[in-house]
Amino acid sequence: MTGEYAVDVRDGRVGLVMGRVGTYVQLRPPGGGKEWDCPPDALVPAEPGEVLRARVRALNREGRLP
Repeated sequence: MTGEYAVDVRDGRVGLVMGRVGTYVQLRPPGGGKEWDCPPDALVPAEPGEVLRARVRALNREGRLP
């Protein structure tokens, strides 16, 4: 599952699976940023459209002027 996108069903965030730490799976937002821990039973595979929306949101955040 490492390197694939998944959805944290607890809050709907999409993340790239980075690996496991203990009993948790670590996810990173598509545009980069701080990883978060998620129990494996709270993950479902991300649909391509969900990943695309998350990437577009990240790109839009990066492009905003201060």
